[in-house]
Amino acid sequence: MRIERALTKASGNDLSAIMDLYGVTSPKRDALLQLAKDAWKRGWWTAYRDIFAGTYLSLEDEASQIRDWQPQVVPGLLQTPDYAREVVMALTTEATDIERHVAARMTRRSILSRPNAPELHVVLDEAVLYRRMGGAEAMRAQFDSLLTDARRPHVSLQVLPFSRGRHPGLNGGFAVLTFEVGIDPDIAYLETPGGDIYLESEDDVTRRRVVFDELSEMAMCPDESQARIERAAREITADG
Repeated sequence: MRIERALTKASGNDLSAIMDLYGVTSPKRDALLQLAKDAWKRGWWTAYRDIFAGTYLSLEDEASQIRDWQPQVVPGLLQTPDYAREVVMALTTEATDIERHVAARMTRRSILSRPNAPELHVVLDEAVLYRRMGGAEAMRAQFDSLLTDARRPHVSLQVLPFSRGRHPGLNGGFAVLTFEVGIDPDIAYLETPGGDIYLESEDDVTRRRVVFDELSEMAMCPDESQARIERAAREITADG
């Protein structure tokens, strides 16, 4: 009864008994047992519950692939401390809150360094390279960090140039999270001023996936994108 009322989590033995009752077999059985085991782990984000609302970070942590379209700023997973600080300052002016937000974002980056890191595919609008978030030094450091991250084997970074004109991502940024087979269906995530939106229906997620693929097709290839970021780093240094 306590499990049904969500007052406690199901143990591995509880789950095995339930699956025996309903005749659940592998591979779904193995996936559910692993999910139950993981449910007892405390995620890194629990230390920042006063900052992060919603469930996006736990979903991001479990995802096997993340596709992220960003028309405004560098995505959180790829931000440097100084860049993140500028983003956070647009949301709060409390100094202690700002530094705690920045620390949380830097901790969040750790998923890119773990052995089972998700595949991360990011498409940035070229506008992101022009938007000054802090001084020239902070922007140069962010560009250098992007280039370093882009060399990771599980990270793909593309830039959508202005010259492409009209594109299907004009409605705003979004992410599509994909999970291992048998864990969870894909989810599309939109961060809006009115709150976080999670799209779970197959049709909604498919539409976002198609849009992302179209944006990726329109964007520069990864090598050209890295060259474009390198040029932005040279330009920011020359401008001072």
